Amino acid sequence: MRDGRGRWYVRVGYLFLIIGLSWGGIHYMTGMPGTSWSGPLPPLDEEEQEVGNQLRAHILALAGEIGERNVWRKSAMQKAAAYIENAFGEAGYAVRSQPFQSQGVMVRNLAAELPASSGGEEIVLLGAHYDTVVDSPGANDNASGSAAVLEIARLLRDRKPSRSIRFVAFANEEAPFFYSMEMGSHLYARRAREQGEKLIAMISLETVGYYSDAPGSQRFPNPLYSWFYPDTGNFIAFVGNLRSRKLVRRSIGSFRRHTAFPSEGVAAPGGLEGIHWSDHWSFWEEGYPALMVTDTAPFRYPHYHRESDTPEKIDYERLARVVRGLSRVALDLAEDGS
Repeated sequence: MRDGRGRWYVRVGYLFLIIGLSWGGIHYMTGMPGTSWSGPLPPLDEEEQEVGNQLRAHILALAGEIGERNVWRKSAMQKAAAYIENAFGEAGYAVRSQPFQSQGVMVRNLAAELPASSGGEEIVLLGAHYDTVVDSPGANDNASGSAAVLEIARLLRDRKPSRSIRFVAFANEEAPFFYSMEMGSHLYARRAREQGEKLIAMISLETVGYYSDAPGSQRFPNPLYSWFYPDTGNFIAFVGNLRSRKLVRRSIGSFRRHTAFPSEGVAAPGGLEGIHWSDHWSFWEEGYPALMVTDTAPFRYPHYHRESDTPEKIDYERLARVVRGLSRVALDLAEDGS
């Protein structure tokens, strides 16, 4: 009798241990500093209104006038690269081009840099891909991310950060190039490692322009996530792997300090569905800390990878809030990126 009771206590003890370890692991992945904004959003101030106007102009140009952009539409891909290069130039930046061959077509990564005031070598990199899948004009995926990079560069052009802030537009993120050496960010990250560049943080802006206040508008790759995150798709997400957990926490903490906008974060095993789905993956492969900022793309956006991914689907007011908030995150990382 006593032996049976003892075995029962042992089993219960093991069960509580498993539950405790599981809860601790979940908290390690999902626990983030600060508090997500809740309630009504304040009115846009003048700067945010200008940010929204600039974002709209970029997205209309890339997804409206140019449209589908990939190596199978060579002219559109070249026009998109030229537009981005010109936008960086108008903001006062010198642009470095990294050309490479893909499917017999010359494509380009484009980089602009705000130099460190200290002359130091450490770099904070913000990047987004400007190509699209076949048969989609790609307003949200990923003209929204490309426009965000251009606008953050404009907002920060007169700043003098302690570390350099680099802005990069990548070619060839979409299939069939993802995970290959014809993926622009993969090529860029590998060359950065070969050249010994000190990238202390990489932020990939991926599909950032769609928001909904409707209950049930947010889905997740795993139903377990619904226990810890809201089912309303009105937030921006900061997503990284376990090795980048410190960067995820530092970035979302900065965003929450500066920005009246809902935000959620996770640092999870990089192989989980959705965690690695953008250009930040390329930098993980080279050992750099990196994260993705996203509206969660197919887990929220009904027009993902469709012909209907057009500029009027973008919420320019909310995107403006997010973009200005991310400009402040970039500055914080450039001042305190250790």
